Amino acid sequence: MSNHSEAEKINHRKLGQELELFTSIEEAPGMPFILPNGMVIRNELEHFWRKKHQLAGYQEIKTPIMMKQELWEQSGHWEHYHENMYFSNVDEQKYAIKPMNCPGAILIYNSKRRSYRELPIRFAELGLVHRHELSGSLNGLLRVRSFTQDDAHLFVRVDQIESEIEKVLKLIDEFYSHFGFDYRVELSTRPEEYMGSEEVWDQAELALKSVLSNSEVNFNINPGDGAFYGPKIDFHILDSLGRSWQCGTVQLDFQMPEKFNCTFVGEDNKLHRPVMVHRAIFGSVERFMAILIEHYAGEFPLWLAPVQAKILPISDAQIEYANEVKSQMELAGLRVEVDYRVEKIGFKIREAEKLKIPNMLIIGQKEVENQSLALRKRKAGDLGVVKIHEVMEQFNKEINNR
Repeated sequence: MSNHSEAEKINHRKLGQELELFTSIEEAPGMPFILPNGMVIRNELEHFWRKKHQLAGYQEIKTPIMMKQELWEQSGHWEHYHENMYFSNVDEQKYAIKPMNCPGAILIYNSKRRSYRELPIRFAELGLVHRHELSGSLNGLLRVRSFTQDDAHLFVRVDQIESEIEKVLKLIDEFYSHFGFDYRVELSTRPEEYMGSEEVWDQAELALKSVLSNSEVNFNINPGDGAFYGPKIDFHILDSLGRSWQCGTVQLDFQMPEKFNCTFVGEDNKLHRPVMVHRAIFGSVERFMAILIEHYAGEFPLWLAPVQAKILPISDAQIEYANEVKSQMELAGLRVEVDYRVEKIGFKIREAEKLKIPNMLIIGQKEVENQSLALRKRKAGDLGVVKIHEVMEQFNKEINNR
């Protein structure tokens, strides 16, 4: 089968509708509505993100969605990004809805005096941003107007740049390996429109090249594709069909700390300027979800599956026991549903398979008497009769070994 027809079969918009993960509604074009099943996946991704960042020494923050126009003038977004932004008036003052999270992180950094001993400071934020994309370019969860960036802003001393970026590269590698993605790396250099001096740009580009070489990462140069405030390393992940998606990014920024007069007290008791590292790993939670839907063709690994098991009673006589099994499994933290419909068991199995449910637990009169379950796995078929505690142990083992 051609790659094109394969891609059509696993299109995330089609699967998003069939598996009830998300929807687009005309009252909010380009701003996806995440449905209950989709929220399970999203929450699992965010939980995984939080755990990894805590272990890597990040502190989580949350900054406002709307801030005064002056802030965006100071950051350079007003000049360089104006046509992609949304605006509002409040109390006769002009506000902008944030297209990026960095100015908010800077305001938190500047909210108190900082010492060289505190650096590096690593702020992580799942920040909701809005960007005006042309309506013709909108595409499910891949190209949207409102999305959550898994951002982090690191404030570092010049002597910490390389060691911190090395740690970031390692963290990104852990994330992508976890989902089984291979990836390519690109270094994007100074664009035509940029802030700051050529000298500072050369210094920043050299630092990124040096880290990539020392980390033995193969990379290509993408000339002129840097952000307006600094060069960046971009990560392109490869999905199950070998398609490339740009997700993660690491950007080195000498400009913003200058514009916002960020300082720290050095060992010499004088004020020094930190360097800022902007970075994202998923890129955006929504876009990463879209890529995962297509990468797994909707057949999510157990830890991500919205419904991990469907309990299928053969008739109404087994419903009481089915509810008992459901309660026990939910207490163990598993996501299960009972199919209460008065339908033939063959029909219930086909429906569960169509919804790509990883496990089916079939209950007939014999299973009620033996306090057991007939386990059927997606693709593997019938696996025989097992006790409830054995099924739960098996599921938990599979989730923990993800």
